[in-house]
Amino acid sequence: MSKSIVGSKSYGFAVRTVRLCKILREKGVEPVLSRQLLKAGTSIGANIHEALNTQTQPDFVNKLSIAQKECGETLYWLNLLKDTECLTESEYFSIYDDAYELQKIIRSIILTSKANSASKKPAASATPQTHNS
Repeated sequence: MSKSIVGSKSYGFAVRTVRLCKILREKGVEPVLSRQLLKAGTSIGANIHEALNTQTQPDFVNKLSIAQKECGETLYWLNLLKDTECLTESEYFSIYDDAYELQKIIRSIILTSKANSASKKPAASATPQTHNS
């Protein structure tokens, strides 16, 4: 994944998520919440890794779409942890900003991939063809 910026960023984010969840566990934070964050936060990179190794453009976009959804879920868990005072403001904003940036990058790649795919399709005929029998 070192050749891909989004791959590198998502891997780095997964590492940060694992470390944060270890801290949350040590603080005695509700284990279900930290587990949900761990699953969603590490799933982003796993799906991006799969996307980077797909064979087709639709599969690439599909895997990235899953990564984008996982990123949204991660943001949800981070908000919940902040609002329930399980995360300090500085802990929250540090990792939240990274997750939000990752989500924007993923969204941009998806939109660009879809636009590139659409531009490669042959243009449909302006007038419908009829077959006379």
